[in-house]
Amino acid sequence: MAYTLRMHAELEACARSIHIRLDQMAEIVEGMTAAQLNARPPIAGANSAWVLAVHTAGNARAWIHGIACGNPVRRDRPAEFASTGDDARRLAAELRRTAAEIDDALTALDPARLDVLLVPAKELWGEGDPREISVRAAILQVIEHASLHLGHLQMTRDLAARG
Repeated sequence: MAYTLRMHAELEACARSIHIRLDQMAEIVEGMTAAQLNARPPIAGANSAWVLAVHTAGNARAWIHGIACGNPVRRDRPAEFASTGDDARRLAAELRRTAAEIDDALTALDPARLDVLLVPAKELWGEGDPREISVRAAILQVIEHASLHLGHLQMTRDLAARG
């Protein structure tokens, strides 16, 4: 996306940060075989590259569209962790589509809402009990979450490539 002054500077920086991370994830999965996409590292609780990508996109949609923007969004977090697939190009396209949708959502978000406090729905929150957060904090959570899982994905790819 070509970023312009049509977007509030803080929201533009956040959108760009999320977009970059999701695009980096897309580039990684595009270079993986079906077996590598679904391989789980031999570490308790580790996830496959496929799961990491699907979960990160699901989190980003839930927290940006549903929590920050207040749009109706349904999320099936357990399904994210149970997902498998063999089409790396389709998965990469989904990550890029999610990034573009987030760009659009943050472009439309009124910057005056950044300090609005809310308690997200449990379905969108994820683990633990939802607590009061600001719209800004919800957006920043997506950057933090995508960054964390980008690192996990890089390590998972490297381990899967070693066999």
